[in-house]
Amino acid sequence: MAPQRRGPARAPEGRSASDRRRASSTKKDRLPREARRTWLKTVALGVGIALVILLLWSSLGTDDGVAEVLARRGEVLEGRFIEVPCSEDYDDHRRFEGCTPRKCGRGVTDMVITREEAERIRSIAEKGLSLGGSDGGASILDLHSGALSVGKHFVNLYRYFGDKIQNIFSEEDFQLYRDVRRKVQLTIAEAFGINVSLLYLTKPTFFSRINSTEARTAHDEYWHAHVDKVTYGSFDYTSLLYLSDYLEDFGGGRFVFMEEGFNKTVEPRAGRVSFFTSGSENLHRVEKVLWGTRYAITIAFTCNPDHGIEDPVLT
Repeated sequence: MAPQRRGPARAPEGRSASDRRRASSTKKDRLPREARRTWLKTVALGVGIALVILLLWSSLGTDDGVAEVLARRGEVLEGRFIEVPCSEDYDDHRRFEGCTPRKCGRGVTDMVITREEAERIRSIAEKGLSLGGSDGGASILDLHSGALSVGKHFVNLYRYFGDKIQNIFSEEDFQLYRDVRRKVQLTIAEAFGINVSLLYLTKPTFFSRINSTEARTAHDEYWHAHVDKVTYGSFDYTSLLYLSDYLEDFGGGRFVFMEEGFNKTVEPRAGRVSFFTSGSENLHRVEKVLWGTRYAITIAFTCNPDHGIEDPVLT
């Protein structure tokens, strides 16, 4: 019997079908796993974005713990005043009856300076600061002393620019500045029940322009908590006139009265005047400006005529 010729060995058909089924099953399993990975990546990205938004919102909101808003940007306040107990800071200085604070507190009003006046006086700051400006985030212009931030230093703009000043500012600019100062002075006198003639303008009184540029010197670090009566012994009453709008012109940069439990914030609004007694009862700071540019004027008053200064005059 002749031997049978056999072809090459073939895998059993059952095994090949099983392999095909496993391959098909593996491919089907892989698709859901890839879909799950894509879904998880999307979720992780969404969570990351939400955290960034939350952190940004937190930085725009309360960065000093729990805060209560004393004055919102969207409000138009006829006047809001909170009385607080006076600190002992005034006892370390000569007292002037009828003027040295015995009634202490803080107030805010939008009825003293109009937004149009705020825009006009901001233009004075812009013209002056266009001559210099700090390398860091905080620039100062003091029309009384002539101090102007330039790079990392200060110059006296009246000496530095000489007769050119006549081409930068006008007499109308200085008259507006004096008119605004008088209105603020009257507001403080009425709020604290003192005779306006007993209040004297004192130094430093200045424009500030703050942006988010990194600080270059100690003068740029405006955000530290401080007490005006301790920093400047002549101060008895401090005021700020805001010349730009919170969350429209800049982010961050709110004014914070620091208290145990609830800090109280003032959201700047062009034309808004915030004022307060200058002792430790009104420990305060300014939040860091996160974007944009914040303009304001600090105007301070003393009860001591020896510490009084005259209004600036364009000469």
